[in-house]
Amino acid sequence: MSDGFSLDLRNAEEQIEEWEAEDGVEGVVLGVLDGETPDEEWLEELAAGKVLVLAVQGELNELAAGFAAPAKEAGATLMHFRDFLVVAPAGVSLDTSRL
Repeated sequence: MSDGFSLDLRNAEEQIEEWEAEDGVEGVVLGVLDGETPDEEWLEELAAGKVLVLAVQGELNELAAGFAAPAKEAGATLMHFRDFLVVAPAGVSLDTSRL
């Protein structure tokens, strides 16, 4: 095997925190969009600068109806990718160039 690739998992958390601080992202929330979580909670996470990665379990349009419009009005970007809804707060871009 080649010695050209090195992955240091011991420092990964620290590196992620540095990346978040540099880019203004306050964190990433992994969740399930199934109607159980109130829309206000998703909007609060976005307002706090967090990116949402939500596994969609059901009809996306129905499940996101309560928070999608207010999120867009606040400058968020929403993207449906496979079985996930990715929501980035204002000021955080989603790079889709590799899709």
